[in-house]
Amino acid sequence: MEQRNQTAVSEFILLGLSEEGELQPLLLWQFLSMYLLTFSGNLLIILAIVTDSRLHTPMYFFLSNLSFVDICFTSTTIPKMLLNLQTQSKVITYAGCLSQIYFFMVFAGLDNFLLTVMAYDRFAAICHPLHYVVIMNPMFCASLLLACWVLSVLDSLLHDLLVLQLSFCTQLEIPHFFCELNQVIHLACSDTFFNSLAIYLTNIPLAFVSLIGILFSYSRIVTSILKIPSSGGKYKAFSTCGSHLLVVSLFYGTGFGVYLSSAILQNSRTTAIASVMYTVVTPMLNPFIYGLRNRDIKMALRKLLSRKTFSAQKGPLFHDKDVSKRAQDPR
Repeated sequence: MEQRNQTAVSEFILLGLSEEGELQPLLLWQFLSMYLLTFSGNLLIILAIVTDSRLHTPMYFFLSNLSFVDICFTSTTIPKMLLNLQTQSKVITYAGCLSQIYFFMVFAGLDNFLLTVMAYDRFAAICHPLHYVVIMNPMFCASLLLACWVLSVLDSLLHDLLVLQLSFCTQLEIPHFFCELNQVIHLACSDTFFNSLAIYLTNIPLAFVSLIGILFSYSRIVTSILKIPSSGGKYKAFSTCGSHLLVVSLFYGTGFGVYLSSAILQNSRTTAIASVMYTVVTPMLNPFIYGLRNRDIKMALRKLLSRKTFSAQKGPLFHDKDVSKRAQDPR
């Protein structure tokens, strides 16, 4: 097959979720509704946490960052998809494709790392409540967040630079609704050994290390909870972790499911449809999971929506007073 150097590549074709014309308006409105729900829901969580001084604790600090990342995560793919559906175009420029790969991986990595950090926060709160304030101090929390950003940015930059070295064939159709890294690599005519090696040496280990960290944290948490004598205390401790465990299950369950299926069904539109779960549905559900299961968030949202919390509130990001007590029971 004739090869074209990467500098000659000007655009890719995103085949999307369906080529049936009558389904395009339905997909447009469905994904527009999901995107607006994701954006508004996560924005409300951020505003509720920022405007309510009672929520200026490490747990909610990381939750607000997770909501911000979820907004950015969906914004890297859905707006371009909506534009293509509206204009009946399937084209994405070469530069746009590389940018989409980069930012998608940055925010997917941040999701992964933030869920791990939040599991560690719950571990410190429940297993070491007397030392929680000392362990999760503002400087340490900021360092954890910075580490999440640095790891995500460097990992994404590595893969983007490796894609820049590839040359592509004349067949430039991507059976997906966005430029997914594996799909773009499959289109290359040049050797993709280093691209595959980078995935196996960075993405997969980072994902598994994060998952193992989460599982280890919750194994210790469950052990500590079982030692609590009162059933009421056990319920409060379990309710603290319930929302986070549900989000973790959705993110990792759908993410790993998509990538395991893609190994069997390469370049299949079935994989693209399945990827909607972790790229769109999970970020959309996160605000509802945390909001509906958390009494403090619900109270802050009520105040926010009634405009009672827009009075000037100044103070440090974290309040040390009673933080260890509230960390164990954030409801």
